[in-house]
Amino acid sequence: MSWVVTTVAVAVLPGLAPGRARRWERTNYAGRPVSLLGGPAVVAGLTAGVLSAAGPRPATRCGLAVVAIGVGAVGAYDDLRGGSATKGFRGHLRALRHGRVTSGSVKLAAIGAAGLAGAGLLRAESGAPRVCLAALRDSVVVAGSANLVNLFDLRPGRALKVSIAATACGVATAGGSLAAAVAGSSVAALPGDLAARIMLGDCGANALGALAGCSAVAGASPAARTSIAIAVTALTLASERHSFSEVIAGQPLLRRLDMWGRAAEAGRIGEAGKT
Repeated sequence: MSWVVTTVAVAVLPGLAPGRARRWERTNYAGRPVSLLGGPAVVAGLTAGVLSAAGPRPATRCGLAVVAIGVGAVGAYDDLRGGSATKGFRGHLRALRHGRVTSGSVKLAAIGAAGLAGAGLLRAESGAPRVCLAALRDSVVVAGSANLVNLFDLRPGRALKVSIAATACGVATAGGSLAAAVAGSSVAALPGDLAARIMLGDCGANALGALAGCSAVAGASPAARTSIAIAVTALTLASERHSFSEVIAGQPLLRRLDMWGRAAEAGRIGEAGKT
């Protein structure tokens, strides 16, 4: 379901917003217009996939759909209203210390709340306590994954490849229906992203990451969730000092995987607006 809805949304959203579609356009380094409407298309697919997922109770599915929509909406707010002057956790915290509330800090607060909500819903589904250290760990998995996928969305197709790889092994677990929703939306959006016709923006990347994190909370063992939380936190902290793009470019295998399927003329997606 997520694949079908995302595919349809990618095709029809630009036509449903005549004139306003320009608000969603960005320009890559080669001067080609790229549409951020890929983000709302992915959110639509994720929502459909979660609502039709097998396994979780209806109330849990509705709650997770709200998480996806909410994270996507605050990401879209940052896409459309945010600037490139302030980046990273440290940048947004520095701005707050000076009394300036950035769109990125609003987004990060919302993602933190979504992490608590998503983890709480899934722990209630399984009968686990919703208020404990383990619940905090699961919240880090959800919120941290939402932010991390966004950090990878700096080149055509990169964040979608990461989402597909992250959820591929989770399809056979208890969180398989959620993992399938993430993978289905990612696969549907991948051709347009690789060709630099669309991009996820914060809207799509944050929503994909949040639902990928939810699938891990639903399907991974407690030890695996602890490892994921540590890995996500470590990568997020590393991103404050090191460029993922530079690391990938310096590793032949990672560089080949990163370039796979990418249109030669697609070029580098502008990094403006990323946190």
